[in-house]
Amino acid sequence: MSLSTYRRYPTPWRRALPVLGLLALGLFSACSSGAKKPQPVELPPVAALMGTRLAWSTQVGAGSASLAPVVAAGRVFVAGTAGTVAALDAATGKDAWRLNLGTPIAAGVGSDGQTAAVITANNQLVALADGRELWRVRLPARSFTAPLVAGQRVFVLTADRTVTAFDGKNGAKLWTQNRPAEPLVLSQTGALLAVGDTLVAGLAGRLSGLNPDNGAVRWEAPVATSRGTNEVERLVDIVGPVSRIGGSVCVRAYSAAVGCVDASRGTVVWTRAAQGTTGVHGDDRLVFGSEGDGRFQAWQRATGEPAWHSDRLKYRGLSAPLALGRVVAVGDSSGLVHLVSREDGSEMTRLSTDGSAIEVAPVLAGDALVVQTRNGGVYAWRPQ
Repeated sequence: MSLSTYRRYPTPWRRALPVLGLLALGLFSACSSGAKKPQPVELPPVAALMGTRLAWSTQVGAGSASLAPVVAAGRVFVAGTAGTVAALDAATGKDAWRLNLGTPIAAGVGSDGQTAAVITANNQLVALADGRELWRVRLPARSFTAPLVAGQRVFVLTADRTVTAFDGKNGAKLWTQNRPAEPLVLSQTGALLAVGDTLVAGLAGRLSGLNPDNGAVRWEAPVATSRGTNEVERLVDIVGPVSRIGGSVCVRAYSAAVGCVDASRGTVVWTRAAQGTTGVHGDDRLVFGSEGDGRFQAWQRATGEPAWHSDRLKYRGLSAPLALGRVVAVGDSSGLVHLVSREDGSEMTRLSTDGSAIEVAPVLAGDALVVQTRNGGVYAWRPQ
């Protein structure tokens, strides 16, 4: 079966843990809360070096860092924490369908354009189609990663580093693959994607290539190795989103490294130490991401050598980025979307939303740049 996914960018943009782990991380953060929080770098007036227009906007309800829009078959699938799931027409933003599941949603959405899937706060995997529920099954552990819907199957990565495959038609469990559990798990979106006929999952600090038919491990590629004097410092989970161009998959290991893997061979091409905590994105030449302090960075995709960096967005709480054409889009904690030059990180323009944080990476829907805010606003812009 083929699970191929590949995205090309349109011409206009080219131009113009369970609980133990969560508690431990919370306590770790609290211990360092005495220090004064650095203030965001003050922004200069908007450069406005490229034209954009707001194409449409809508509401889906409060969001979270585990609820990211996904684009498939001309639709944008979105969800809110209160239980709403919607399929929006990518051209107009109008509802193709909308459904309230009546229970909070923890992770999603995944879709192949026909079937959509989300994971509820009480660990249920729910499959939907055409605005109606198809089936739901209970998962053995929490998940913070959107399900992957491909090849008439639904794949799930749970926080205990287990990958499970379900039949897309009826929810029957097909197989399970897991790694030995670490003391802590990360309450953040992981990596789960298809590369050709291989299912690729981030398991601890490794990318693992699995046979989608039976879950057998085809290869493992270490991006980061656990180090440090305590369990928090040794946490090196792969975080999403990731950057895939053909067989090249570039990822971030939480607060440890950035690296690229040749998924056709299952080999590591390069890794480089990096302190960021959000995912990466890129094109065929560069990979982009931000460090924990908001320093925005570009690496050469082929070698991992630094290409440039920018400090103009430091301490602004950046989302994972989206590379599209000659710009890179990244959201911040004040609800701004920054479009910066892929060549040097200089500002091209700046877009405003509802003022709430943008915690998930922007996505591309046709020729529209789409973001979802913490308060549930969904906004789409097109280049002029």
